[in-house]
Amino acid sequence: MHAVDYIFVVGWIAFWVYWFAASVRAKTATRGRAGNFVGYRVAVVILVLILVRAGIFRGQASVDNPWLQGIGTALFFSGLALAIWARVCLGRNWGMPMSEKADPELVTNGPYAKIRHPIYSGIILAMVGTMLAVEWYWLFLVVLIGAYFIYSAVIEERNMTRLFPTTYPPYKQKTKMLVPFIF
Repeated sequence: MHAVDYIFVVGWIAFWVYWFAASVRAKTATRGRAGNFVGYRVAVVILVLILVRAGIFRGQASVDNPWLQGIGTALFFSGLALAIWARVCLGRNWGMPMSEKADPELVTNGPYAKIRHPIYSGIILAMVGTMLAVEWYWLFLVVLIGAYFIYSAVIEERNMTRLFPTTYPPYKQKTKMLVPFIF
């Protein structure tokens, strides 16, 4: 394992420890579809862990280019920072993808002023950074989780339009779904 690999392992572990610890203070979910997909998410994670543990990707495309490692590391930390910043701005309104909270609020400050789903954007950016700096097999996860996040964003936007019929449509028009100024 290279030194840069340890940076990413520690970074991802610290991120997820924070993420789960912060979820304790979230509002109670009133309804949502997230529970329907828990089994699929667990199955995907287990499958990826088995493939990695079996060494399927080992030695296939290890990154040894210091430029790619530097760019990837910068993207990784930028993505985690964006996701954490968005999570802090959401406060107790955070929830699992496609869930609804009791007494929901429309948050439009911080990164939400430009991006409607900055947590998803940040996690995808961090995964792209990991792919560039560590191993190309992360591309598989970027595509898989990126597709899931886009699906979740579409469902969440339907829910937000229903919950905030007068304020969400104008907010949606002035922001982008995942990438500022583009998408």
